[in-house]
Amino acid sequence: MKSKALVLSALLLALTACEKKESAPAEVNLATDEDRFSYALGMLVGERVLKQYGEVDYQLLLAGMRAQHQDQATLLTLEEAGDSLNAHSEKQFAEQSAGNRKRGEDYLKSNSEKDGVQVTESGLQYSVLTPADGPKPKATDEVTVHYRGTLIDGTEFDSSYSRGAPTSFTLNQVIPGWTEGLQLMSIGAKYQFVIPYSLGYGERGAGGQIGPFETLIFEVELIDIKS
Repeated sequence: MKSKALVLSALLLALTACEKKESAPAEVNLATDEDRFSYALGMLVGERVLKQYGEVDYQLLLAGMRAQHQDQATLLTLEEAGDSLNAHSEKQFAEQSAGNRKRGEDYLKSNSEKDGVQVTESGLQYSVLTPADGPKPKATDEVTVHYRGTLIDGTEFDSSYSRGAPTSFTLNQVIPGWTEGLQLMSIGAKYQFVIPYSLGYGERGAGGQIGPFETLIFEVELIDIKS
């Protein structure tokens, strides 16, 4: 949380002319290189920083930028500003966590009632899309798979199909839901796994797309096993 606040503080100190751009986008005129620089910097702050915080009051944002950069009196100290950002981030994280957890629990319950869905003791849910017979991998085996991963709203966050090549890994070096699920499969089989957060990326999530307490859906095709 603190690193996010430090990044924003550093960017606020670097901004020079953003306060000139308070008019509506249609009225902005990028006549000079300095204009383009100021506008471009504002875009980057909006994309790389502000989107992490949700809605903001732009008048207050620009007032804070101007006062801090021009060494004017500010309504908060930098320490208080950092504390405010951290508190806001922690509140956002708590709200996102609660929402993801509830949506995941609801989805797992409804999915478990569908025809063909099996639920293991750990809570992993799977259904067989393409059956196959033959040896199954052990946790210490290297496997080669094609897969597609989505959130429960259908958002795709990873896909070997999109990259145009399968991927290989040792089975005990991935998330627990994959380690368990792939040991149920034979070469040529294709399964769908619905993985609760406890068997996925846990309470913190991973990267920008997989949030905390996120339930994940994977379609996985087992291509090869190397013992």
